[in-house]
Amino acid sequence: MPAEDTNTRAWQIYGQRQLARAHTPPIPDQLGWTPWEGIGPGAEVLGDIAGRRVLDIGSGAGHHAVHLAQAHGARVTGIELSPTRHERAVSAHSDVDGVEFVQADVTEYLAGAEPFDSAYAIGTLAFIDPHRSLLALRGGLRPGAPLILSLLAPQLWEDMLTEYGFRVEAIDLLPHPDNSATVIQQLIRARRLPARPARVSSRPRSTRAPAAHAAVGVGAILLSEHGSLLGLHRRGTLELPGGSLEAGESFEDTVIRELAKETGLVARAEDVGLLGTLVDHVDGVLRVTVGALVHAWQGQPATQPDESVGDWAWYPLDQLPDGLFVCSAQILTAWRPDLAIDHPPAHFTAFASAK
Repeated sequence: MPAEDTNTRAWQIYGQRQLARAHTPPIPDQLGWTPWEGIGPGAEVLGDIAGRRVLDIGSGAGHHAVHLAQAHGARVTGIELSPTRHERAVSAHSDVDGVEFVQADVTEYLAGAEPFDSAYAIGTLAFIDPHRSLLALRGGLRPGAPLILSLLAPQLWEDMLTEYGFRVEAIDLLPHPDNSATVIQQLIRARRLPARPARVSSRPRSTRAPAAHAAVGVGAILLSEHGSLLGLHRRGTLELPGGSLEAGESFEDTVIRELAKETGLVARAEDVGLLGTLVDHVDGVLRVTVGALVHAWQGQPATQPDESVGDWAWYPLDQLPDGLFVCSAQILTAWRPDLAIDHPPAHFTAFASAK
């Protein structure tokens, strides 16, 4: 049986037992976001709700909806999937002004409803497929409307809300009043963002910065009558001038900057020819290196202060030394496949302009 069907049946059984006991929860003095009395904020997290339409998702016995109508003047719609739980609410509160109770699936109900000014769910939204519910709430709330969720929830909910057009503004941790208990309820405060052009996402998006998984850099070949320019890294390898791409830079700009920083040489963008990209993996990180051929420059190469590469010298192509840095070796053989250099393989794609 699908998980949603199992949850629906469980809530129906629970509601039937409460009906048999004739149990009606008292109208609270404030919204009860947790199973523990007096923990968490009040209705202020829903914004100014006087005279406004509020959706109670999984309204159960209806006591929270009644509180908002009577204490705050809201016009509340309590939506409940379980017929028995809906019956409990109607039997006790059908005559309360400002409250209506609807027995329906929230996603189906919102498809034909006028957008609400705010919505909340106390421990209920976790029992519905979030891909259905959040998509429906995106269309069922007006732009800027708050959506407040009380959940025993992992990070998944923040990612899912972001994917479906909500901005997560705060996550309050509401601990059990008994300090020895490890249970913590989360109160997620989100807001429906204004409409934007549709976009397709291959995975849930998050506001958190992604973990680094790729390194992008350049390596430059400078060829004189004496050979190719190589420098000695403090770790013992010989390598071409180059380095990592910075935000907003073109590959040509990176070559010019790194060349000046490492060797003191000055080049112009029109003197830099891009050869292509080399792709390999190092310690689980995708490395993309763009090789370049610098045709002209000004100055003489010299060791620069505080740089990790120095002792620049020219090496004849037919007498290249052992101990080349892997990226430098790959760039040189991508440029001249006939060079006698041994190195780990990498995938090279030449740029059309380099042919």
